[in-house]
Amino acid sequence: MNKRNYQKELDGIISGLQPETKVPRLLLHSCCAPCSSYVLEYLSQYFEITVYYYNPNIYPPNEYYKRVKEQQDLVDRMKFKNPVSVVNGPYDTDEFYRIAKGHEKDAEGGERCFRCYELRLREAAKVAAAGRYDYFTTTLSISPLKNADKLNEIGERLAAEYQTNYLPSDFKKREGYKRSTELSKEYGLYRQNYCGCIFSYNERISSEETQVPFA
Repeated sequence: MNKRNYQKELDGIISGLQPETKVPRLLLHSCCAPCSSYVLEYLSQYFEITVYYYNPNIYPPNEYYKRVKEQQDLVDRMKFKNPVSVVNGPYDTDEFYRIAKGHEKDAEGGERCFRCYELRLREAAKVAAAGRYDYFTTTLSISPLKNADKLNEIGERLAAEYQTNYLPSDFKKREGYKRSTELSKEYGLYRQNYCGCIFSYNERISSEETQVPFA
């Protein structure tokens, strides 16, 4: 089976947009400001974007609110061809621990992460459908550590379930990740050194004697 080229599919959708008609609305789930930087620079040329910050996996709370502020600050400072706004979703960590139950010891990039993808994309799909957005997608595929095939598989399945449209993506292509690091430096963005959840946090500090206990 030939591997899908999500960037080529996105190119096809963009080339099919009619510039003389109303700019399509995109709900963009964002995992963090640094990852969103290139995606916003790129997609705001073609879409009116609502950045949806929904990440109940983030630990601890002060880290979550730091990332929320960084996202809003970035959007306030960047210049866009089309309007970009930010909406913050609920910070309900119980939802994350519910889907992670039984997978606490999974390695990063495994089933627990796939469940986390779906948790966040499902909420984005619901919001996109309720708000009658033309498309929804996520910044997550820009990371070299995230599984673009799995993200797109989940996004397309949820789009069918909620009767909305998923925008296929692999934003790391065309040096998207490299551009995000350049923009992060340009805007002085805080770049976290772990994915966000308590499990990735503990993995990051696994060489230390004291770890944060799971509760």
